[in-house]
Amino acid sequence: MAATEVGSDDVTGMLRDSLRGFLDEHWRPRGGAAASSPDELSAIWRKLVEQGVAALGAERGEGGLAEILVVMMELGRAGCPAPMWSTALANLAISASPVDATIDFLERLHSGNAIVAFSFGALDPDPGTGSIEVTELKATGVLRFVEAAGSATHLMVARDQSHLALIDLGEAGVECVATRAMGAWGLYEVRLNAARATLIPFGVDLDKLRLAGKVASTARAYGAARRSFELAVDYSKERHQFGQPIGKFQAIQHKLANCLIALEGVRLILDHVAGLHDRGDEAWRYFADCASAFSGHALRQVSLETQHTFGAIGYAEEHEAPIHFKRVHLDTTALGGASDAKHRLAARLLDAGGAGLPQYDLGPAGNAFREQVRLWLDENWIGGAKQAFDQRPFAKREFDASFARDIGETGWIGLGWPEQFGGQARSPLEQIAFMETMERGEAPRIGAAIQANALMMFGTAEQQRTYLPEILRGEAMHGMGYSEPQAGSDLAALRTSAVRDGDHWVINGQKIWTTTWWGKYMFLAARTDKNARPPHAGISMFIVPMDAPGIATRPSVTMYDGTFANIFYDNVRIPAENLVGEVNGGWKVLTSALAFERGLVGGGIVLKVAHAFEQLRAHVIAKQGDRSLADDPIVRNRIATLASEIEIGRLLMMHCAELAADGVTPPEYGAISKVFSGELMERFGEAALDILGMRAALSEQMPGAIDNGRFEQNLRHSLMWVISIGTNEIQRSLIAQRALGLPR
Repeated sequence: MAATEVGSDDVTGMLRDSLRGFLDEHWRPRGGAAASSPDELSAIWRKLVEQGVAALGAERGEGGLAEILVVMMELGRAGCPAPMWSTALANLAISASPVDATIDFLERLHSGNAIVAFSFGALDPDPGTGSIEVTELKATGVLRFVEAAGSATHLMVARDQSHLALIDLGEAGVECVATRAMGAWGLYEVRLNAARATLIPFGVDLDKLRLAGKVASTARAYGAARRSFELAVDYSKERHQFGQPIGKFQAIQHKLANCLIALEGVRLILDHVAGLHDRGDEAWRYFADCASAFSGHALRQVSLETQHTFGAIGYAEEHEAPIHFKRVHLDTTALGGASDAKHRLAARLLDAGGAGLPQYDLGPAGNAFREQVRLWLDENWIGGAKQAFDQRPFAKREFDASFARDIGETGWIGLGWPEQFGGQARSPLEQIAFMETMERGEAPRIGAAIQANALMMFGTAEQQRTYLPEILRGEAMHGMGYSEPQAGSDLAALRTSAVRDGDHWVINGQKIWTTTWWGKYMFLAARTDKNARPPHAGISMFIVPMDAPGIATRPSVTMYDGTFANIFYDNVRIPAENLVGEVNGGWKVLTSALAFERGLVGGGIVLKVAHAFEQLRAHVIAKQGDRSLADDPIVRNRIATLASEIEIGRLLMMHCAELAADGVTPPEYGAISKVFSGELMERFGEAALDILGMRAALSEQMPGAIDNGRFEQNLRHSLMWVISIGTNEIQRSLIAQRALGLPR
């Protein structure tokens, strides 16, 4: 899988491809010690102006934030410090201002006759940026970290909340001193001594402008990190040690898989921010802060891990990688970096009662279905049945037969099934609407999705008529008999055998870690050819009634107070027609059914985390005497971090749904979502204990337990999501080999 890039629609995609080709031809990446001269920057910028980028963000120009971000990413990728950041902010800041000086300056800016350097001055969240005072249209002060001032003709700096000062850098009283930061040149300290200034009113509110500036910096950092990552992937395929490419080593594969997960998260949230901004949706501000909060750590970690992959060769300044490392760190530190974003997120989530996580737009059908399911739960999952269910121990809340039959009457168990099997053929977004609403209603699980998918894809007509209707009605649960003592994630090593005996198959062997052992049927993988090579070619799939003679079940209590079972099959005879698919064709049945479902597994996990987060947020906001946990700066930071990570998980879920709408989600992308969301659930559980303290560690029915032990139980349960359906280590190998093309 070639990971999708930002700017995947027709317009932004064309812009990205055009710019990449242009920069590959006209600009070459430089080593970190090489400084671009002011003349070089002026020359490349004037060429870029001819490509039309200078007007992006202007009120009458073509393109909005989405196009600005694409340009910033490509400049980051190329290691080109052209002044796009300043130009875009100037356009956003003053293009709606009705002053004659503004109109004249913008014309010169868009034609390339003026080059601007931009600074927020004292209104920059970083207090080290410096400030100016403007008295009688004379500017005095010192500004630091000003990009491209050496090649600019003008400086634009925020004077206060309502006005900008425009200063001709060729006038008297201006001195630009080159500054070395992160070992690289490109920033300047601008010293002003009674320099003549023109005051221009803001055409946009300052907060919006700062957020746009942070998002643009993040986009450039993403471009730099992505380029360095791509170089590291290529290097790991070519560099040999111990007689094989280093990309075959699991340590390298998992390192690079982690990088891809982080990069995909940043890509998706930047795309989401730009789309919301350009549609005029004010939610873009919240997601912009999430983007900065998440990217501050994620992109730096990518740049560190890619340097580790290169080893000593990437440490040499003549290599391209160091300039990208430096760019990532500079851009993720600018404008207050992740700390400022987390401060703003915490204020939104915790202050004055706080605002909850935003609800995603699932399209007209998805939004309407979400409301329909909510109303159904309000009418049917209330009163005595719901109260009795909530009073059960957590271990007994996984399934409720009565609820399953009730919801079976709606047909929603088959909401994603094709209509020919009695399903409703609803879209992946409608399926997300259902999952989200059921999670918020804390309803028990229903259905047997993986087994139903297998039957629809590989079952005989008779099997489909027999088993699918009772699944659809909520009358039958199917377990999965896959894992064995010597065949956990390595299912090809399974030993349970099935031997044909006339009109029956005779099954012998042992399955372990089976969760739905109490179901009516077991969807069982067994070896039908012990000599097959490769081993997975000798596996077949069967439906085994759990009341068949010869089955012995030994349940074990799990660390999360649930149960799984060791199940022993001793000469268990089942009819020959219980074979699903072809003899020795079980591997295809097994993997295809899992792949069909895995695309939304990560979504189901992150929706659990999002629901639990809202419960945690309520406890943090609540007053405890004269104090609140919301006043603790460490708690505020943890809450903001979790919120940003939840949004990454939800966007991965949404992207999987988009891919599924066009077919089946590629297994490597489902793996990205599952790995991120499963480990997020673990991090959330740990954070909840840190925030709430020992009372959150008390288990259910213990005096003083918070929410009857919900948070500690969630933490213990989170481990299952990291291990089950293929451990995250196996998933990382899949990502590395399938998505990045690393050797097996």
